[in-house]
Order: sequence, then structure tokens, then C-alpha cells
Amino acid sequence: MSNNHQTLVENILENARWAPSGDNMQTWRFEVVNANHFVVHGYDTSDHCVYDLEGRASQLAIGALLENIAIAASHYGHSADFQIRENTPATKIIVDVKLLEDPSIIANPLFSYIPTRSVQRRPLKTIPLSSEQKNALQQAVGNSYSIYWIEGWQARWQAAILMFKNGKLRLTLPEAFPTHSTIIEWNSRFSNDKIPDQAVGLDVVATKLLKWCMGSWERVKFLNTFFAGTLMPRIELDLLPGLFCAAHFGIIASEKPKSVQDYVTAGRALQRFWLTATQLNLQLQPEMTPLIFSGYIRNKVAFTKEQHLIDFASKLATRFSALVNESNVERAMFIGRIGQGETAYARSLRLSAKELTINKT
Repeated sequence: MSNNHQTLVENILENARWAPSGDNMQTWRFEVVNANHFVVHGYDTSDHCVYDLEGRASQLAIGALLENIAIAASHYGHSADFQIRENTPATKIIVDVKLLEDPSIIANPLFSYIPTRSVQRRPLKTIPLSSEQKNALQQAVGNSYSIYWIEGWQARWQAAILMFKNGKLRLTLPEAFPTHSTIIEWNSRFSNDKIPDQAVGLDVVATKLLKWCMGSWERVKFLNTFFAGTLMPRIELDLLPGLFCAAHFGIIASEKPKSVQDYVTAGRALQRFWLTATQLNLQLQPEMTPLIFSGYIRNKVAFTKEQHLIDFASKLATRFSALVNESNVERAMFIGRIGQGETAYARSLRLSAKELTINKT
């Protein structure tokens, strides 16, 4: 079964490529072996991105990609078998994907939501999720995960304050500037390999100021020192969206993750959650900074040379632990906010399957 004269593999990759990845990095390339076998060459951004120093964010993204592959394969009457190659470094995961024709397979209803799933960074409605919606989202992640809900005005306020404070860490961290200054495509509604500025969540004036600010770290320091430069962006990007939503949530694993496979598997569950949310006409935004930096503090990962920022991150880690319940901290795989709202006007697109495909000799 194929569309527009494309092969089975081409059809599957055309859908798989819509998987989410940190800052739209798309940390994978494809190698087609034959009509029923292709290889995913995954990699992480641990060598240059302060938000991925342990490679976990990229591993989650690769898991989301594999889930898209499985869902797309079912649409075309096939199952997908995944084998992570042994003896490959965690920084460069290689996955063999073999497609098996299966007349009994049922097409996954989430297939049609793969290209429409997106991030909404602006405030959402505060209408609580129904028990039916929560049950559908819980079923999506499966029995190995539970959803920890942070809802109600008081709890959302605590989450919003945490995000607001983490925004200060994010915007004053020198090591984050190389990422912040390169991931935005300016004057754009869409971007194939970055985040368009119109999707960031700032108003027009703040966006223009941000563009000027991202010209150099010296400009960032100047605004932060003399004009409380992080205040307005944090109100627009963290505080208001954090307060105005139906709930914040955590996807909690039943056991503490120990391996690359654990994070890849969690990424698959995350993608099912996100696609199900899209199916339910709910909008979603990741809120990973508190989770990532609390992990750095816990695992003693060196993420900055600035001791005062390490101390600040340590205090935020304590707040994060209180928010998600201390017993969940080491098993939390993903944090985000969710609710009803308009579909994002601007969004990240993706490189084409052809652009993501490599030829190995």
C-alpha cells in the first residue's frame, strides 16, 4: 500500500519525521537498506546543548520517532520490529527497523494526528480536564507509566512560579546562550529546522527586543544587569502560560530509568500521550527545564561554571521535588502543561524525509 507512487518505506518515513525533538533539532537520519528494512541513525546534542548534557532529551525524541514509525506502519498494514544495535555508544544510537506485513494488524487511529501535533506556548483555557480525557491519556501511556496531575488554581500557581524562576536560570545561564541564539528563525511563521519567532510566545515588541538581544551575550548581560531583562519574557513565556492552562502533568515511570532503552521506551509513551491529546483537541507544551536541571543537581552534572547559578538550580530542584512529589522525582520522564485552546498559529515544521535520508556505502 503506498500513496503517490511512493514506496512503503518512503511513506512511513514521511510520517515518522514529524516526531518532536528538542528545539526542532531532529536528531536522526535515515538509511534505507531495502523495501522492508531501514536504519535510524540517532544522535544526541550532549556535546553542545546545555539542555541535553546526559543525552536524555534526544533519547526521548528518538523514542517518539520510533512510535511514529510503528503507528505509520500499522496504517500501511505492517508491524515494525525495532532492534537497537549492540555496542554502539549512547550518543549515537543505531536502530534497525524491519517492516513485516501483517493482514491482522489494526490501523492505529492516532495516525492522522501525527502531522498536526504541535506545541502551543501561549495561555490556554483553565477548564479542567474531564475524567474521560484523563483516562484516555493514561491508557495512551500504558501500564508502565502513571500521569501525575498538577491542577487547580493553587497548584497551577506553584507550577507557574517554578517555571518563572526556572526562566531566570534559563535566561541568565551563559552556557545556554549558544542554543538560544541559534534555534530561532526570525521573521517567520514556520521553520523546517528551527523554531519560528512567531511560535516562541512573545508579543511583537518583545520579539524584536529578543532578536536584538540574541546578537551577543554582552547584550543579554547588559539588559539583565540594568533593565531586569528577564522579567517581561518570563512573565509572557513562563508565568502566564503556567497559570492559564487546565493542568500541568508529569509522566512517571513505574521504575527509575537506568538505560538508554528506558528513555527510548518513555519517548514512545510520550508520543502516544501527545497524539492522544491532539486527538482530544487539547494543546500541550513541554516544561522540561525544571526536570532537566534537577537531574543535573541530583547527578552532579557540571552544567555551568557560575557557582551562584548552581546554588540557584539547587533551590529550584527542591521546589520541583515538592511540586511533583519527592517519590516521583527520579522516575519523572516528562513534564508539561495541557488544556483547551487554539491550535498554534506558528509552528516548527520538519526537514523532508529525503533531506533526512543518507546513503551509506
